[in-house]
Amino acid sequence: MSAPCLYFRCGLLYSPVMTPGNGTFHGTTILLIRKGNRTVIAGDGQVTLGDTVIKKSARKIRRVYNDRVLVGFAGATADAFALFSRLETKLEQFQGNLSRAAVELAQEWRTDRALRHLEAFLLATDGKAVFLISGTGDVIEPDDGILAVGSGGVYALAAARALLRHSKLPVARVAEEALRIASEICVFTNSEIIVEEL
Repeated sequence: MSAPCLYFRCGLLYSPVMTPGNGTFHGTTILLIRKGNRTVIAGDGQVTLGDTVIKKSARKIRRVYNDRVLVGFAGATADAFALFSRLETKLEQFQGNLSRAAVELAQEWRTDRALRHLEAFLLATDGKAVFLISGTGDVIEPDDGILAVGSGGVYALAAARALLRHSKLPVARVAEEALRIASEICVFTNSEIIVEEL
């Protein structure tokens, strides 16, 4: 990614805007859906600095641990990459046990003096478990298999739930359509959508 991406900021689970400390930042939409034996993460590509779009096709979803775990992020790009690396280290340490790795990362993130200032949220899945991991020490596993973070997260979450309940679309298509709907509402989310499936 180009250097300006280091200033990218995003929002919080189920909240259009996240306000950590004294500053407010806006940004992306990441959606994770698990239904039956299908698990997908979808994300938009927009990178914003304040109210300016500086990139439209960023990849905010990565495969880690030999491509067996999918991780999407909302937050400061440099912080998210640092957390990707930490999560992969934890996955190696615990032989791919995502539940254990997520809890250990969240605990370290919350208590480590340097890490606790990182501004990002991670959605992670190994195809069986799905988690939201935050710097406040939260490791959240949803009741319905759907998680969303970012400024458009609440819109994508609502759209995904409605589409899953009232359509027969495949899960990957539900994720794409939910992101497209979010992009029509949230100015910090675009329609350059990437969908990754496990």
